[in-house]
Amino acid sequence: MNTALRITAFTAGLAAVFGTSYGIGHVTGTTSPKPSTAAHAGHASAAPPSDPGGDGAPAGADRLPGGLQVSERGYTLSLGDPYVTAGASADLRFRILGADGKPVTAYRSAHGKELHLIVAPRDLSTFQHLHPTRAADGTWRTSAALPAAGEYRVFADFTPAGAAQGLTLGADLHAAGDLRPVPPDRTGRTVTVDGYRVTLAGDLTPGRSTRLSLAVTKDGRPVTDLQPYLGAYGHLVALRAGDLAYLHVHPDGEPGAAGTASGPDITFTTTAPSRGVYRLFLDFRHGGVVRTAAFTVTAADGPTTATTPSPSPSPSASASEPAGHDGDHQH
Repeated sequence: MNTALRITAFTAGLAAVFGTSYGIGHVTGTTSPKPSTAAHAGHASAAPPSDPGGDGAPAGADRLPGGLQVSERGYTLSLGDPYVTAGASADLRFRILGADGKPVTAYRSAHGKELHLIVAPRDLSTFQHLHPTRAADGTWRTSAALPAAGEYRVFADFTPAGAAQGLTLGADLHAAGDLRPVPPDRTGRTVTVDGYRVTLAGDLTPGRSTRLSLAVTKDGRPVTDLQPYLGAYGHLVALRAGDLAYLHVHPDGEPGAAGTASGPDITFTTTAPSRGVYRLFLDFRHGGVVRTAAFTVTAADGPTTATTPSPSPSPSASASEPAGHDGDHQH
């Protein structure tokens, strides 16, 4: 695809629907003021319900956020076994079924991958961005870490071949075990991940396009040599408290494009669809390792104040991969 600290207490999961000026996403009635670039074209807004073919009609104001439905526009996310055991690596198998009930075997590549898989529990204590492999019969397979018992949500983000618009389908995954829910950590404007400090500037205002900027520093110095990860200097997944709606948002500009710096700032033009608490997960790559910084923010009708910082970063807020590896990462 060319292109983690926990939230205040809530009873379900999170979701957000955002539009980005250069980017991609599944939006709820807001449109980008600038056209998507060719590199981002495979991750466009999902078509409205009246556009079953997904052929580019603009999303209406009543458009549902991505990830809330297991079936949409004739496509269905079918998990092979939605019941697993917590505390071990789960072998996830699934298929995307078309309107004819047959597995989809042809996809458009978006940011270097045919399909992106997000796995998160309802309390958002962990976050995994995975890239499964597909067999010739259309069956996708990957391993996911499920450290605690509970209800998880699986999001499949993809664009079928021949479709102008991408979509995100969501399904529940049940992890059996000793479930002991605890309130998620709260974050401030700055979080620490493996020695990197990431600072969030900007506020979310319901129904209004706003700018979020995330600055990355290490040892007190700005990081100015961020590395492209899946074709971008940063990737943002946003989830809203209460319904686990989902959106994969991408930053303004692209690596190599005029005016796009390789840090320390990564900017996103976003629109929150409603008031409420949002969880933002930023993936960035430096030194050959992908890390994730997570923020909890509130969308209100005026400038918002971030929640009280945690005494120390959550272990789930960092992740590492082998140097030079652009594969899956789990948090």
